[in-house]
Amino acid sequence: MSVVRQTDKIIRVEQVASPARRHFDQRATLIGLGLNKIGRVRELPDTPATRGMIRKVRHLVRVVGEDD
Repeated sequence: MSVVRQTDKIIRVEQVASPARRHFDQRATLIGLGLNKIGRVRELPDTPATRGMIRKVRHLVRVVGEDD
């Protein structure tokens, strides 16, 4: 597991929709991102793996801010 350093980029992701009636792996992806309730916000490291997870559930989440 990588450690987030102060110089690493962080993205804030908010869950905006429910995973109800979606494929089970989308629910698992939300849980992997630390999101499982609408309105919950998480700060995550900006890595290719995180971006891929966000892309998989892009219809359920919103990127609310990116540190540059």
